[in-house]
Amino acid sequence: MLGAVAGDIIGSMFEFHPVQNKTFELFSQESSFTDDTVLTVAIASALMTDGDYLSAVVDWAKRYPHAGYGARFLLWLHADDHRPYGSFGNGSAMRVSPIGFAFDTVNEVLAEATRSAAITHDHPEGIKGAQATALAILLARTTHDKETVRREISARFGYDLSRPLDFIRPGYSFDETCQSSVPEAITAFLESIDYEDAVRNAVSLGGDADTLACIAGGIAEAFYGPIPQAIRAQVLSRLEPDLRDVTIAFERLSRNSFGLVSSDSSARADG
Repeated sequence: MLGAVAGDIIGSMFEFHPVQNKTFELFSQESSFTDDTVLTVAIASALMTDGDYLSAVVDWAKRYPHAGYGARFLLWLHADDHRPYGSFGNGSAMRVSPIGFAFDTVNEVLAEATRSAAITHDHPEGIKGAQATALAILLARTTHDKETVRREISARFGYDLSRPLDFIRPGYSFDETCQSSVPEAITAFLESIDYEDAVRNAVSLGGDADTLACIAGGIAEAFYGPIPQAIRAQVLSRLEPDLRDVTIAFERLSRNSFGLVSSDSSARADG
């Protein structure tokens, strides 16, 4: 999960000032967490308590109302009745990484990714983006085989993961849909040599940089292991105390046992 948060913070200063190279500085004074981090923490918080994704997302988003949410999400957040709004935006994928770490079977990961997405992003593409991201994390941390990740995600979701980044990059631009950002973020991981390289790959596409790096970063952490200490320190220093506390607590649980949550969805780790 910390890998996703780090990707968000690193990518934050390039969301509206895109770069198409990998030589950028990882952190600057402008590097900060966005809605990607807030909602990732919300999902982790739900997993460590009562499993109520909707309540957690509403609670955490209202704690940080200016984190950069989309217009439709804000309308949903402040509505009296929190009904899903048929989105296929990449918000469902950017927040799902804790699920890939918390569950140990494909069926559990797919079911919980669906639950976490459907509170807002109940369009089939929104569900698919969340499922693909969470499953890529599960496969990355359990198989440690990139070709298995590529093959399984391509076969199950129909994403084209055969295009190299050098082919994607020249024609790529800002796109907030799952179908045009999740495959690219997964490819950024697949072409990487380590955690930092995965994030640099994602940002270098010149698109929705914080979310691309958030998705790629979560998968890269699952594959390569704990993120480099220097990056970790920079990230934690940029989090508010409550965001940092949940992130560290989830990291501790994940390190001790990736089976954070029972196959019985009513049985939750209490932290």
